[in-house]
Amino acid sequence: MRKMSNVFYITISLISITVIMGVIAPKKFEAITTDLKDFVSNAFGWHYMLLMTLLLAISLFLIFSPYGKIRLGKDEDRPTFSTITWIAMLFSAGMGIGIVFYGAAEPLSHFATQTLSTEPYTNAAFKESLRQTFFHWGLHVWALYGVVALSLAYFQYRKNEPALISATLKPIFGKKMTGPFGTIIDVFAVFATAFGVATSLGFGALQINGGLHYLFGITISTPVQFIIIAIVTFLFILSAKTGLNKGIKILSNANLILALGLLGFVLVLGPTLLIFDVFTDSIGGYFSNLISMSFQTAPFDSSKREWIEGWTIFYWAWWISWAPFVSLFIARVSKGRTIREFMIGVLLAPTILSMFWFSAFGTTAIEVQKEGVIDLAGKAIELSIFEMFGSMPGTAILSAVAVLLIVSFFITSADSATFILGMQSTYGSLTPPDNIKVIWGVIQSAIALILLYAGGLQALQNTIIIAALPFTIIILLMIIALFKALGAEKKKEIKNQKALVKKLKEL
Repeated sequence: MRKMSNVFYITISLISITVIMGVIAPKKFEAITTDLKDFVSNAFGWHYMLLMTLLLAISLFLIFSPYGKIRLGKDEDRPTFSTITWIAMLFSAGMGIGIVFYGAAEPLSHFATQTLSTEPYTNAAFKESLRQTFFHWGLHVWALYGVVALSLAYFQYRKNEPALISATLKPIFGKKMTGPFGTIIDVFAVFATAFGVATSLGFGALQINGGLHYLFGITISTPVQFIIIAIVTFLFILSAKTGLNKGIKILSNANLILALGLLGFVLVLGPTLLIFDVFTDSIGGYFSNLISMSFQTAPFDSSKREWIEGWTIFYWAWWISWAPFVSLFIARVSKGRTIREFMIGVLLAPTILSMFWFSAFGTTAIEVQKEGVIDLAGKAIELSIFEMFGSMPGTAILSAVAVLLIVSFFITSADSATFILGMQSTYGSLTPPDNIKVIWGVIQSAIALILLYAGGLQALQNTIIIAALPFTIIILLMIIALFKALGAEKKKEIKNQKALVKKLKEL
């Protein structure tokens, strides 16, 4: 196609090879990728911990630095989207479906199993379960997305560069980023995005199937999951054709309304007072232990090290693998905001929403577990939220709203991804053609369907986490390039001010 770049064709070739490996020998592929993932986690865990903490420090610096006044665009530009819609978009693209999937399951898992320093099923385990969950979904994650997205938005809107990861490295490598080296970086970003979203589609289909099974007794099976993905594919392609200002905007606002509605139900029907107490106490625990948690690697305790690798380092690698997609999307919807406004919004709004969500769902799930009527911790992750609702009044309504929310988040994520994939494979166009978005929508769904059938979703997840390691080097280069460009802009501004003062004195 006329507007399609080489990035598209190269990435499709790599995707085809990976999917074929997952289909021909799914068990062997999973075993190999699991070994590689374990090696990366063990050998480079310290690297992930330091990088994520560095990104949080940089985020805070940017908020309070003189750079905070710089606008992402021309000085006269103003935001395209209202603050509420913007936050809804950040939340939907960044982790929407994840908080529904893990909202009850992760705090419950930490409560019911041995963690770093507490025995399971104790009050201490209750407190640590929320503190660790806040850590895995909080400031560090959004600092990662924020810094990468800021770099992309700054070069797109301030320097008129194409919406490509490679374009952010021009202050370091210059014209090399318009050649083969730039193509390699952009191929990497597209590969990670396509597989990351395909994995999400697969796991999302599992949870929707779980909800339908709980509500209507529909069998949990691959054919049902195929039908779910087919229906969702049709819906998100339909949404993708309406564009950013309609489909994604409407869906994101709907997601926020549904999420707040479901959260409200849980607050009222669950242990309300305890939820607020746990939320308040967990925030204190989170900030009191933030520095120690940020650097924990447990080099002399193998059991604790295993837990850190299985949870914290896994999450850091997983979020890094999602950074190309989420950050490109955040950058795309953030034109006109100042760096200070951008960083405060990205860092705080989704973090606070996530903390309150996990407090409500995690506390309710743990209380259900403590009652002993249901072994919630023993249920499959995709069923845990529905089993939790089963112990509350209004079970059917809660479960139906949850399924609707998952579907809505599902469509929004896939819609956003087709938009970003379209941008990345059309030379960084901010308005990719509909036909290219449709092609990417079909490709993402095809990957999910094939690997669901072959049982290769876990291997695919492992592959993305392994791919996160080289992207950490790209992130570090993006940071250097961003500060180099910001420094040059400030020097130019100071020089212009001095020239103006001199001219005024001469007059």
